[in-house]
Amino acid sequence: MEYPPLPRGAAQAHQARHLLAVPGDVVVDELEVLAMSRFAATRWDVTPAGSGPGDGAGAPQGPRAKGTAPGILRVSRHATLTGPYAARGDGFDAGLPPGSAMVFDVVCHRERGAPPFSIGDRDGVGRAFPQGLPEREEGRLVTWLVAVARRLNGTLRVDVGGLWEPTASAGASPRPGTGVVLTPDPDAAVDLSVYSSVWLEPEAALATVRPLHSRTRLETEGVEWGGPPAGIADKPLYPGEKMDPEHRRKLHATAEEFDIAALRAPQVLHGYGLLIELGVDGIVAVEVAGEEHLPPVLRGLPWTADGAVRYRVHWEPTDQIEANQEQPGMSHRVARKRAAELVVRVAAALHKAVGGEIADEDEFLVDPADL
Repeated sequence: MEYPPLPRGAAQAHQARHLLAVPGDVVVDELEVLAMSRFAATRWDVTPAGSGPGDGAGAPQGPRAKGTAPGILRVSRHATLTGPYAARGDGFDAGLPPGSAMVFDVVCHRERGAPPFSIGDRDGVGRAFPQGLPEREEGRLVTWLVAVARRLNGTLRVDVGGLWEPTASAGASPRPGTGVVLTPDPDAAVDLSVYSSVWLEPEAALATVRPLHSRTRLETEGVEWGGPPAGIADKPLYPGEKMDPEHRRKLHATAEEFDIAALRAPQVLHGYGLLIELGVDGIVAVEVAGEEHLPPVLRGLPWTADGAVRYRVHWEPTDQIEANQEQPGMSHRVARKRAAELVVRVAAALHKAVGGEIADEDEFLVDPADL
């Protein structure tokens, strides 16, 4: 299908404008599903041409666009995605990289906060907004756009308001944005989570994961407690402390009795972990616990009414600073690839054992068949 070119102007002075470009193998329905996964109010104000009623993921359909006219996908009261457009401007260069086939014009309220302050900028958002990071609604939208670009192998050109609009036209942006191009690395997001209604006891989880890696161990044993240090009851709490020595000893004795009673009481296990040592590649941890904060797409399901059990499979690299670089070194990328392969195998094994749903770091659902 031949899409119309991107229009020169779209945003008003109080609005921000961003571009989301995706390759040709992406269909509009995928974008709709990802929007519904994050924004409950998602709906088509205008359904794009070529997408008939009922072809999407179940969002309410607006009036149909005609011919090759773009649709308008509303994700919140003030934020819309209009498209698809061709990856070229109507009389100007949109500045998008090769491989871009469809473009969605994103408009929302411009809401900026403090300048970036971080030791890392994995996705380049700080580089794109050096004067002030998006916050509130725009912040949520930009975070989602980065996640979508990562998921669909797409590209963002952020803060393009004012770059092409005629400055003399009414409602034009008063100054151009940065127009920085961001291409999030799909391989940078390694972690996966399995959400289920089934609780695996620690030994069962260990039996599920250990066949995948011989260095898997439980992290629930803890360390034998030897009691308080000898003579601690005879020492002042701080230099110059004037507490009566006998009163201090009674306080310590009472605290020790309380600790002993707590240690002898039946233990209720609320969570546990497995660790897999990978040497120079870091560690992979499986964190198991009840979870009430679920990905939006899972909320309201019968089996998640009271929350779910989350099996988070997390990779911890040896160098966190390197891991948060937009362009990490080759050694990190090699370690990340090896760890990611193990994370996928562990998540698949756990899902086979407990069922439920798998989600990536951005809380988008992952089909087990795609692992």
